[in-house]
Amino acid sequence: MKTIQRHNRLLDVLTLIGDVLICIAIYSAAIRFLDLASIVESQLRILCFTLIYGCIVANGGVLLFRRDTRPFQIVLLVFRNVLLLVIFGLMVMNVAGVETMPVKSMIVFVAAQFGTASTYRLILYSIVKCWRRSHMHNTIFVGANETLYKEMRNQLDVGLHIDGYFGNTEHPNQMKKCPYLGTPEKVIDYLREHPEVQEVYCSMEKQSDIILEIIHYCITSYVRFYSVPSTSKYLHHRMSMYSIGNVQFLSLYREPLSFIENRILKRTFDIVFSALFLVTLFPVIFVIVGIITKLTMPGPIFFKQKRTGKNDEEFYCYKFRSMRVNDDADKVQATKDDPRKTKWGDIMRKTNIDELPQFWNVLKGDMSVVGPRPHMLKHTEEYSKLIETYMIRHYVKPGVTGWSQVTGFRGETKELSQMEGRVRRDIWYIENWSFGLDLYIIVKTVLNVFKGDESAY
Repeated sequence: MKTIQRHNRLLDVLTLIGDVLICIAIYSAAIRFLDLASIVESQLRILCFTLIYGCIVANGGVLLFRRDTRPFQIVLLVFRNVLLLVIFGLMVMNVAGVETMPVKSMIVFVAAQFGTASTYRLILYSIVKCWRRSHMHNTIFVGANETLYKEMRNQLDVGLHIDGYFGNTEHPNQMKKCPYLGTPEKVIDYLREHPEVQEVYCSMEKQSDIILEIIHYCITSYVRFYSVPSTSKYLHHRMSMYSIGNVQFLSLYREPLSFIENRILKRTFDIVFSALFLVTLFPVIFVIVGIITKLTMPGPIFFKQKRTGKNDEEFYCYKFRSMRVNDDADKVQATKDDPRKTKWGDIMRKTNIDELPQFWNVLKGDMSVVGPRPHMLKHTEEYSKLIETYMIRHYVKPGVTGWSQVTGFRGETKELSQMEGRVRRDIWYIENWSFGLDLYIIVKTVLNVFKGDESAY
């Protein structure tokens, strides 16, 4: 495994270099074929652009070689890199007083850079997976760890071939298709007879004397030894390793937003996005919505309700009022044919117009543009008792839109399984957050408004 990690670091560097070279090639081609030489100080401009892009791709990292990476995540990361290149590139050039590309030329450049860089990374991703499948490392288990065995068997691209396992007793029902090689006392003899075995994974907690002997043999025989925590016996969830100094510890959940640089990036985007919306489109929408609301139903234009936010803190969530004033607003969830809704309210809910005042919550810092949707206090109280992992969704700020909403878990939750599905997706978002994923969810949300969503009511 360490060999794979070492190779990954080298491939990371080569990938980043390739990204920068692609940027240089595309930008140079844009200057030449779009006849932009008259407005471009070629060498200086290219150097400036590539330095900015190099910093961006280095900050974004390379997802290529992590075994849990999916192709769409690679494409989203490239999209994030190209978008930030345009934003920061234009900012630097405007500050420096350098003339920029015409809009049409910039669109061509962005499309070419995104398409080429995405193709480049996806090709590398496929090559690495194929290479690992054809260069397998022989491995044995000390202790019957069914969870680890299934993971390795299903993820051939990690490059490991499992010869079998050693244990005090055979476990034919658990370790199916994995040969039983004998008791732990026979491990060293097996390693001597099979020099092709390069790695040992030990998940035994007892018999420390035997384990120490195995460790000593591995150290002196160029065999890598890995100790596997036994948490899989009581936690059926992927865990993440962290460290404080020389002390390592496991976390139940991976949280990219626990890192301050990610929180700064997300908060900066929230402020810019919400502020731009509130000073441009929102005033026009407010006037239109206000007039129609006053004509169709008595009462205030806005509706505010206490919701559960980050770290279980309460806040007032703002919406355009889509229902008649009623006493059940904080108790009963909206249903498809809810008599409390007006026709105009129904239109607002189906098009998400009623949610737009929440960008004020975003600007204030109560919410984010993207995150788990905030629930009314009554729902938090009820579902936190019914779903064990429910409160995990409050590790981050709630969002105007979220991963659950764009993947089919929006609207009324008639059955407990629907809320369980929503919570699972919220937790997936928390563990897999990236700036590119946020952009994807925003785009998906906008497309759903025009396409229509049957769950929007």
